[in-house]
Amino acid sequence: MNKLFKTSALALLMAVGSQGVFAAQDNDDFVEDASAKGVAEVEAGKLAQEKGTAADVKTFAAMMIQAHTEANTKLKGIADTKKLEVSDNAMLVDKAKSMILELRSAKSFDQAYANNQVVAHEQTIKLFEKESTDGKDPELKAFATQMLPKLKEHLVHAKELAKAHGGDAAK
Repeated sequence: MNKLFKTSALALLMAVGSQGVFAAQDNDDFVEDASAKGVAEVEAGKLAQEKGTAADVKTFAAMMIQAHTEANTKLKGIADTKKLEVSDNAMLVDKAKSMILELRSAKSFDQAYANNQVVAHEQTIKLFEKESTDGKDPELKAFATQMLPKLKEHLVHAKELAKAHGGDAAK
């Protein structure tokens, strides 16, 4: 039962991080979506450090916590100067309640986490690419452009992790 609860918690966190990418129609949308994905990455990373069994999963999770915490802090600073609201943990929980992530096919927590990191980063990259090309606010556009190489690097690592753990998202 405890394992089911923890898997469900991961599913809720990761569902928010891997939700469909919406066109960033305005600054509010981009800030909210990007910050929600960032918070989901940090929280999922914390859970992976706690529940993951493989050293490479824990190392990757630590990298996600560190990188996405820094990005979240930078985005919050930009958002604060523009009076825009960032997502927080309470907002994530509300969004996650309405979403279901199917993890039953995963053989382990490590595999589920690795697979989901591929999907989450692919979708986050789409969001940031959209903002970097179509964004109206120069500071948010620059932030998105600056973050893209790191997000793409994370995707490469996530695919390697998924491949190493028998995931199907590594393609």
